[in-house]
Parts: sequence; C-alpha cells; structure tokens
Amino acid sequence: MRLENQYLLSRMSTENFNNLHFIEEQRFTQWWLWVLLIGIALIPVYGTYQQLYLGIPMGSKPLPDIGMILFLLFMLGFLAFFWMLKLTTEIDKEGIKMNYFPFTDKALKWEEVKSAEVLDYGFVGGWGVRIGTKYGTVYNTSGKMGVALILKNGKKICIGTQRVEEMKKIVEDAKELGVF
Repeated sequence: MRLENQYLLSRMSTENFNNLHFIEEQRFTQWWLWVLLIGIALIPVYGTYQQLYLGIPMGSKPLPDIGMILFLLFMLGFLAFFWMLKLTTEIDKEGIKMNYFPFTDKALKWEEVKSAEVLDYGFVGGWGVRIGTKYGTVYNTSGKMGVALILKNGKKICIGTQRVEEMKKIVEDAKELGVF
C-alpha cells in the first residue's frame, strides 16, 4: 500500500510538472501612445501632400521633395516598428523563455534560476527595455508588475506581465515542484 502511494505521488508530481505552462503576449496598446505616434506621423503625411501634390512648400524653409519623402518613410517605419514590438513570455517544464522582438530572445533553464518572485517593480523610467534598475534589466510594455528573476550567475532580470494572478500561480507551482 505504501509503495502504491509513493507511485501515485510521484505520478501526480510528474503530471503537474508536465502541465506547467504559461504563455503571454504583450504589445504597446496604450491608446494615448498611439494617438501621439499617429498624430506625429500625420505631420509628414500632410507636408508631403501639401508640398508634392498641391505644390505649396511646407514652412518658410521647406525640405526638398526627396527629404519630405524620406521623412515620411522614416515616420511610417517608426510606426511600423512600434506596431511590431511584442513581448512574449513562456514558462514551462524546461524553463522561462522571453522574446522581446526585435531586442532580445532569451531561454533560461530552471537550473540557471536561483529565485523567482512576482512583484510590483514600480516606475523604472518608462516602458521597453530598462537597464540598470535594482531588478536588473526590466522588459515591459506597460504596467508595473512582473516576475523578478535572480539567476545563479548573479544576473537579475524582470519580465513585465499583465496577467499577474496567473503569473503568481505558475511561479508558485514551479516553486512547489522544486524546479528552482
């Protein structure tokens, strides 16, 4: 009977370990940010229209037509860049994977992680990639909650989350399973 219980406990732990899974994708979705970015991008759109199609120079010292077109393309590229930014976090039995396109792509095995804690990291100087905070490098798109990791090599990483309760649960499950 005792051996059967040990097998059942072992089987439950293996099943829980295999079920350890969390995926979150985050983007810059703040309405005010997009209003600002699109508003700024409309300036060269209007300027290009005015100068190239209406034949009215934009301002007292207008850019040459090619300069106006290049500025327009730069601003449209800047908008596309923000649109493509995506922070993806995946936690599973192997470890923690984090991809912040186009900045970084990290895969940490559980053996590399000394501790993990979901916490309020506060204001770290904005969103994006923040280097040199007390939580190490912070990767976020909004908010102020994330999973703070301390690695066995001494490095610190904090990954922002919008799904705080789910992140807390997955970190607690990983601790209970003894993966770090």
